[in-house]
Amino acid sequence: MSDVVRQVTIRGRVQGVGFRYWTMCEAIRLGISGWVRNRRDGSVEALFAGPADAVAEMTTRCLQGPDSARVDAVEDQPEMANAEKLIRPGERFSQLPTV
Repeated sequence: MSDVVRQVTIRGRVQGVGFRYWTMCEAIRLGISGWVRNRRDGSVEALFAGPADAVAEMTTRCLQGPDSARVDAVEDQPEMANAEKLIRPGERFSQLPTV
């Protein structure tokens, strides 16, 4: 199966509940590269890159999130130009600063 890139915004009670760390662990477990970051509007934004089935599974897992989260929506976003370049050198999946 070919590789895909998907950028999503997760809305709900997703900050202050370990969502970024959970996302990083799940993505690494699925063999996905990318990044995750909080947004000032209270949402979490993530980029997932890898095999289509793994990226689809990761997006499905984001609908649940960690135990203390409450996810209201996972919305597809247009991929930002050069979004994959935000992955820190030497990391497969990065937690980025809030934007």
